[in-house]
Amino acid sequence: MATYLIGDVHGCFDELQALLAQANFEPHQDQLWLTGDLVARGPDSLAVLRYVRSLGPAVRMVLGNHDLHLLAIYAGISRNKPKDNLTPLLEAPDSDELINWLRRQPILQVDHQRKLIMGHAGITPQWDIATAQQCAREVEAVLSSSCYPLFLDAMYGDMPNNWTPEMIGLARLRFSTNALTRMRYCFPNGQLDMICKDAPTDAPSMLKPWFELPRQVDPDYTVIFGHWASLEGNGTPEGIIALDTGCCWGGELTMLRWEDKQFFTQPASQRATLDGQNLLTDI
Repeated sequence: MATYLIGDVHGCFDELQALLAQANFEPHQDQLWLTGDLVARGPDSLAVLRYVRSLGPAVRMVLGNHDLHLLAIYAGISRNKPKDNLTPLLEAPDSDELINWLRRQPILQVDHQRKLIMGHAGITPQWDIATAQQCAREVEAVLSSSCYPLFLDAMYGDMPNNWTPEMIGLARLRFSTNALTRMRYCFPNGQLDMICKDAPTDAPSMLKPWFELPRQVDPDYTVIFGHWASLEGNGTPEGIIALDTGCCWGGELTMLRWEDKQFFTQPASQRATLDGQNLLTDI
């Protein structure tokens, strides 16, 4: 059995299939980990969701900010914009089934046997593993409940941006969601900056990528994340691996086989590249 970890798919179904074929992925014996943002921006989010759902227990995934955005559109809270490329999914006959399956997926994965942690944006340096798991469980519980639209309506916003264990209610849920699905930079004290999206070479000097700050997570664990395509998989310290390499923007889809640390890449197809170029002009 092999464990394959793939960066943000973003609706790039053809590239996902080609990447899995490179490694002879066998869902009956292998396990597939996905860093979130399965949907949006790329050409075929519907096919991606149908395929991933069909894999059943062979998949371990987390939700990303674009997956949460889809849930908010479905709940009538956010607007479906052309650049999201989500209309075919929202209008599909099985859209209710797929989206309700999606909102019951985890927002954090921890495997103590493999010593692997996966969060879409990473793990804030203010959390240890136990705190991250607790905060993730709280978000997952409300997403899978009947009151999930109330949470989705309240999740948008950049504050609070500094963790305290005393935080409660919607403020705590919003911080946890931002830390797990939107985070890139922190101030030196660990406080989140939710504004800067630049590559590290272009970021203000007072900000540091979250993975450059001292972390409370056990160093024996490897943290896998996506979300940050401009890193192109580079620049992280030992024990932290970035897997989003911007396939939906014309880059590549990247996969790591955990057992032998072999990387596989699949260049974006012409279809994905053209869609990405068109969407870049719409941001």
